[in-house]
Amino acid sequence: MDSTASDRPADARDRDDEGRARSARPRDGLGRPLPYGADGVARQPEGVVRAPDETVAEAQRLLDEGKPFHAHEVFEDAWKSGPEDERQLWRGMAQLAVGLTHAARGNGTGGARLLRRGAGAVTEWAASDAGRERPYGVDLGSVAGWARELARDVADGASVDAGARAPRLRG
Repeated sequence: MDSTASDRPADARDRDDEGRARSARPRDGLGRPLPYGADGVARQPEGVVRAPDETVAEAQRLLDEGKPFHAHEVFEDAWKSGPEDERQLWRGMAQLAVGLTHAARGNGTGGARLLRRGAGAVTEWAASDAGRERPYGVDLGSVAGWARELARDVADGASVDAGARAPRLRG
């Protein structure tokens, strides 16, 4: 494919400095790739190590803006960089954000599946040790309830407004 067809320079590679694949295509608020040269939303930088409270605040901001795909990337950073005993928590939170992403894109089946999986992961993590129901102020019971309700609502394929249906992580 030549660069005139894609607006992508012929010598450009979607790889980072270490050679790992990194898509340089712009994306919309739901993470869908746009054509090269299109105006997209600012991407979340990958591999950012944040304090857990910063992770929750940044993810909530993105969820409120209707950008659950980008919130998922924030949770994924926490999952990959956080302590081993919190990986299930952050992975579950990332699954919830991706579930909302799919639901907003109109993929109710996939969205419902990921919402239920994420709800199960955070519920299981909270139950694994006393006092883990509200890590970093996140009300996991309410978040899991939100996810299960949304999963029921979108299972038939109805899409939702991501910002309007975003969860309140801290109650």
